[in-house]
Amino acid sequence: MSGAFEDSRLETSALPGPAEAALRYLASTGARIRSDATELDASARLAASDLERPRGVLVVGPEARLVRSVLEPVCPVPMVAWPFDRLPAWVGPLDLVVALDTETDLLGAAPAQSCLESVAEAERRGAGILLAGRDGSSAWRAAGHRSAVRLPVLSGDPMSAAVVVLALLGQIGIGPHVDPEQVARAADLVAEAASPHHDLATNPAKEMACALADADPLLWGGSVLAARSARRCAEALRRASGRAALSADADALMPVITGTPVRDPFADPEIDGLPTRPVLVVMDDGEAGDAEGRARLEAACRQHDVSARRIGLPLGMEEAGPVDRYVTLLLQGRFSAAYLALGLDRLVLDSRAGAR
Repeated sequence: MSGAFEDSRLETSALPGPAEAALRYLASTGARIRSDATELDASARLAASDLERPRGVLVVGPEARLVRSVLEPVCPVPMVAWPFDRLPAWVGPLDLVVALDTETDLLGAAPAQSCLESVAEAERRGAGILLAGRDGSSAWRAAGHRSAVRLPVLSGDPMSAAVVVLALLGQIGIGPHVDPEQVARAADLVAEAASPHHDLATNPAKEMACALADADPLLWGGSVLAARSARRCAEALRRASGRAALSADADALMPVITGTPVRDPFADPEIDGLPTRPVLVVMDDGEAGDAEGRARLEAACRQHDVSARRIGLPLGMEEAGPVDRYVTLLLQGRFSAAYLALGLDRLVLDSRAGAR
């Protein structure tokens, strides 16, 4: 169960070790992306010369669904995000297997996922392989030498690896243009705005944490990537608070909003307790998306006295690419979750040398 939220914990000048580690990890997202993109150009040249246009693309590993979400609108060939170790029967010499063989996000709860079996099977079937992972790992060795392009990633961060893989696929004509430096710069902007050195009045992540302190968050995104950022932020909020946090489409969220009881103006929090109420959080990436669904949700919030909040893009990012916008929304939500956990005194040391 969660303890009482104290906003004074967000303003302390000396953060506890776990909080400092968690916030530093989030703030270094841009640095990890730059580090993992060091060998991008060399790997892209090799991919352009060694990999022919595939019949189909199969993506495996952490953040495979992020890669699919970005590629699907523009990919010239069929593509699938595959959640299993064993490859589907149709994968063969004419196809490309993209493997993200990275470690677990230090602030995530999912266990590490090795791509060793998938990569080894792709090599046996003669499929093209694009592997992002640590040099010398088991999957790295299993990729062999024929039709395999290796992209070394140093950080082990799944999202960072996905960014550089998307950049490489864009350079060889399979995906949209993605500039890792621009994505890293977007991450840096969020980190600066969410710095623990900014007080509640000027820190949007701290303000959001306070808004969600006694609430049941309902997260919604109108585009594919905004909806994905909503799901990932809901995961972070559940871990931060130990309470429910729901991410769903408008039709699924409407009954929760319309079923919220009217506030009792005579209720005494000291006697009756402080009941949790839903708070709608709109992940706004600037895409029109499901504008009608958003309008219905916000109208229902006004009618039923449910607070509605927005996580959006900083000024000047309206023309940014889809990956830049996704990372911006996701990081804002994750900083908010970290401050929520700090205010609830739920941050603990992670044995993997980070924080959760």
